[in-house]
Amino acid sequence: MSKAFASAGDMEEKNISFTKVGEGLYAFTAEGDPNTGVIIGDESVMIVEAQATPRLARKVIECVRSVTDKPISHVVLTHYHAVRVLGASAYGAGEIIMSDTARSMVAERGQEDWDSEFDRFPRLFQGHEEIPGLTWPTTTFSDSLTVYLGKRRVDIMHLGRAHTAGDAVVWVPDQEVMFTGDIVEYHSACYCGDGHFGDWADTLANIAAFEPKSIAPGRGDALVGEDMVAKALAATEDFVTSTYKPVERVVARGGSLKEAWDAVRESCDEKFKDYAIYEHCLPFNVARAYDEARGIDTPRVWTAQRDKDMWNALQN
Repeated sequence: MSKAFASAGDMEEKNISFTKVGEGLYAFTAEGDPNTGVIIGDESVMIVEAQATPRLARKVIECVRSVTDKPISHVVLTHYHAVRVLGASAYGAGEIIMSDTARSMVAERGQEDWDSEFDRFPRLFQGHEEIPGLTWPTTTFSDSLTVYLGKRRVDIMHLGRAHTAGDAVVWVPDQEVMFTGDIVEYHSACYCGDGHFGDWADTLANIAAFEPKSIAPGRGDALVGEDMVAKALAATEDFVTSTYKPVERVVARGGSLKEAWDAVRESCDEKFKDYAIYEHCLPFNVARAYDEARGIDTPRVWTAQRDKDMWNALQN
């Protein structure tokens, strides 16, 4: 019997945590579901990652209101994926910020990604009827953008390709805290279906160069303290490398996608099988690694049908 598609069988609500990662800085986490960051400035609040729907965004807002009554002025979206961006309308923010590349990916593949992720994560898209459409930024940047929330400086930067080509990180220098999106995960599988394996380690090194005291990762617990940060950076790099290297070897000898799948299972299962969304991510990760190892630099667009065809070819 084949496994339930992606996370279609995961319909159990997750427990929410709202963790302080610095003064006026919080991480909204939910047992491996997508995280959201909160940055409280002198006069207003910045949200990092919007969640998949307005319904889920309101859970974030409820947590925000437990610590401040300041208005939400900015939403930063670290990349284009539907589970990160489609809840943005709930915040009523005047500014929605993405990298130039992330915006171009909304234009190129945003609707296809929405359709794809809707089938992958049915629980996250409960209440989808409220989504007004694709989320578009009001402001974009190429390499970096600085926003002042009153006196609090926030630096939004592209440090390299990793989870997607347009990944952004958010750095709060007065607390030396970073919000990394899905470039960094903790005890959660990296989704690499739109990733760049060859660049990912360098991008992690660029994050490490800031010597963050804490990190709010894309999924998993908040990383409070330099020891936790180092542990998560190392584990993320290990996950990416352990996925790509076996595929690279299979491709070098002319092997098939199914052989690459078997090689990654042998490399990764023992170390990562208990990670959140591991089984969900694995087929997409192998498919993208196989493409990259064959010289396909730009990830192919996932569609709802391509998802299922690939899943059935590898899982059955």
